[in-house]
Parts: sequence; structure tokens; C-alpha cells
Amino acid sequence: MIFNSFDFAVFLPIVFAIYWAIGSKRLQTQNIWLLFASYVFYAWWDWRFLSLIVLSSLLDFFIGLRLEKNDSDKKRKKGLLLLSIAFNIGCLIYFKYMGFFVESFAATFQAFGLSLDSTSLNIILPVGISFYTFQTLSYSIDVYRGKLKATKNLLGFMSFVTFFPQLVAGPIERAEKLLPQFNTPRVFDYQKAVDGTRQMLWGFFKKMVIADNCATIVDAIYANPTEHSGSTLALATFFFAIQIYCDFSGYSDIAIGLSRLFGFELMRNFAFPYFSRDIAEFWRRWHISLSTWFRDYSYIPLGGSRGGRLLQIRNVLIIFLVSGFWHGANWTFIVWGAIHALCFLPVLLLKQNRKNLDNVAPNSWLPNPKELIQMALTFGVVCLAWVFFRANNVNDAFIVLKEIFSESVISAPTFPKGIKKLFILFIPVLFAVEWLARDRQHGLDFKPKSTWKVFRFGVYLFLILVIIMFRGDSSKFIYFQF
Repeated sequence: MIFNSFDFAVFLPIVFAIYWAIGSKRLQTQNIWLLFASYVFYAWWDWRFLSLIVLSSLLDFFIGLRLEKNDSDKKRKKGLLLLSIAFNIGCLIYFKYMGFFVESFAATFQAFGLSLDSTSLNIILPVGISFYTFQTLSYSIDVYRGKLKATKNLLGFMSFVTFFPQLVAGPIERAEKLLPQFNTPRVFDYQKAVDGTRQMLWGFFKKMVIADNCATIVDAIYANPTEHSGSTLALATFFFAIQIYCDFSGYSDIAIGLSRLFGFELMRNFAFPYFSRDIAEFWRRWHISLSTWFRDYSYIPLGGSRGGRLLQIRNVLIIFLVSGFWHGANWTFIVWGAIHALCFLPVLLLKQNRKNLDNVAPNSWLPNPKELIQMALTFGVVCLAWVFFRANNVNDAFIVLKEIFSESVISAPTFPKGIKKLFILFIPVLFAVEWLARDRQHGLDFKPKSTWKVFRFGVYLFLILVIIMFRGDSSKFIYFQF
């Protein structure tokens, strides 16, 4: 089931009404209902993979209990943690990367003139596996480190792992923040529910109007890059940058807003990343739950930015390459990660990575010339890296870049036939709204006491009409494939 579907439009009111009818005094019953609803939500895609989520949840729940029970036995604790890591990473490797490894192995032999018969594995990728395995794995690691007490509430833990708003595409929540919310009575808060609904509306606008329309253009042009000029490919790359941001941050907005309807608070996953002034700031603002996960569970354990320059370079390369590989079983993602690593390293080695910690132009309506140039350069580098992320293969990515940096880039771009173009008018609206809200949590994060009520409701009505009139043809969320 996806958020922007008729099925979900029926599903949500039923789940919401029964959830609050149960009442906060019957916490366990509420959790049972949430767990059931989450299983239905996931099973709508493919019920067979529910068993994988249940198995992952049960394994890490009992491993957590055993880790706490054997706190003084370091050898046994390490063995239990390795079991959790082996299972979770093993599932990822099998379902997500096994076909890639087999094909790459065969291609390596062919490069040396050797023939190796290999059968392409037709393995179905379970939706959300990269997200919920990281979520349960972080729980085991935190218990192992003594940072978190193992929970004895199996129902609460199962609900934490499968919480339907963020089950299939995050944010990747930490147990220390989300798990206690399943053990605490939740009282309906009207103001939080209203703000959650606003954030959902903004997320639907970004997804259904901007991302889905951009997808139609990007898919048509990137399908055959050799047939298009540099200007057309550059335009498609720009649209992809907008598409992936609006698609994924739109999902996160819907998930966070939806959670607030049920009395939960999820972590922020995007903080207006295209207003970043360098690559380090970009990664503090883009897919925050994943970047902080790799920071806490990979980068810092490797040594982080401590030690000599060679160690710093090694750690940065490892984290960005692994981050790229996390996104998919294709060399394009690894190259994408490598590009970001190479752009991040100078900032780190010159100790400028913590320079831009505040919002851009904090006391001004507009950025100054220096900030504008910094944002433009950062966005340009990010867009060039997106070429590899979006291309079907590395060869196509180089074809796109070759054309973008050729004379054909100065020609007039062409749109695929039959494409709706009016939605393009809303891209400046998107950036204008988010620029004005850059010191807030989301684009529609109004301050009710200082904002004219008629204006607020006018904005809501306008966005609803725009979604109805200009919704795109695409519907799937990009990150469902990861």
C-alpha cells in the first residue's frame, strides 16, 4: 500500500478512528491495533514477506534480552551481536545484492576472456528491507554498548519495528527515541494533529505534483540518452534532482505528519538540503536518519575524523561507498558515493566541515552574493553526482555527462511529446515556500498566532486543488526500491 493511493485513503480513516476510539487508557490494545494495521499495510504489497519482518523482530528482541542478561560475559555478548549483524546484513545481501554479485563475478571472468555460465537470479526485493533491518540492528548495537536498556515488552518492540508510517521508507528511527513512545500513554493533541495534517499536505504536494510530473520527463529522456542534446540531458538532470528530493522528502513529510496524528514524534529526515553551502552541510540536511546512522554505527567506530589524514580519508571513502551501495545493487550507486566522498574530503581535511551549521541568511530575506554562489556550486555538484544515481548504468552516465559538457548544451532543450509542462510553474513556488520556512520543520509550518487564518486556509485549499488538477502519472516512491 502506498500513501498516494485510494486504498490508503480508505485505510487511514478506519485505522485512525478505531485507534482513538480504543483510547489512551488501553495502551496495549492500541499497540495491538497499530501492529495489526501495520501488518495489513505491508501485506497489501506482498503478504509472504511478513514472515521476514516477524523473524527479524523476534530475533533482535530476544538477542537484546540475552545481551543484557550476559552483560558481564564479553565474549558471549560479542557473539550475540555478531548473530544480529549476520542475520540482518545477511538478509540484505541475499535479497538485495546476490544477483549483483553473481553478475559481477561472471563479468570479471568474461573480462579475462573466460566464459562462465551464470543464471540471473530472480529474487524479489522486499519493500523497506534496507530500512527496518537497520532499525532493528541499531537496537541490538545500542543494547550491546549499554546505551539502551533491553525492552521486555515484545508487543511494543514489534510495533516499533513495523510502525506503518515509516516502515517502508523511513525515517530510520532509533529505539531510544521511538520505542519508549509505544510504552507511554498517548493522548490526542489537536494542535499536533493539525500540524501533522499540514505537513502531510505539503508532502503530497511535493510528491504528486512535483515529483510525479518530473518523473515522466526524466524517465523518457534517461531511457535513451544518446538521442538527446546536452541541454535536454542537463534539463532532465535538473528535473531528477527536484524529483528525488520531492519524492523522498515528500514521503518523509507524510510519514512524520501521519505519525503525529497517532501521537508519535519521528525524527526529521530532510532540512531543506538544496540550500546547503557545501557538501558537508548537504549531508547534514539530506536523508538525516541514514547519514547519522552511518556516522554513529560505522564512521565513528572506524575512528571518525580522529587519527592521521590517511585514516580520515579511508573512513570517509568507506562510509560514502557503503552509503552508495546501500542504495542499490548497481555500480552507478557506488560511483555516486565515490563522487560525494571526493567532494567531502577537501572540506574535511581543511577542517571546514563544521563551518555552516546555521541556516543560510538567518537574518535576511535573501542570501548575500557569497551564499548564493556557494549554494549554486553545491547544487551543481550534487546534480552532476545525481547523473550516476539516475542512469541505468555507468556507460549511460558518461554519455549524459559527455553531452552536457559538449557544444549541444547551448542548444534549446526539447521535451518528450505529450508531457504536461504547466507543473513547472510550481517548482519556483516550492523553493520560495521552503526558503521562507527554512528555519522551521516543514514548508507549511505556520505560526498560527501570527498568520492570518483566511490566508492559511486559502493556502490549504490552493494546494488541494493543485494536487487534484496537476497530479502526475507516476505514483511509486523512488526509495521503495532501496
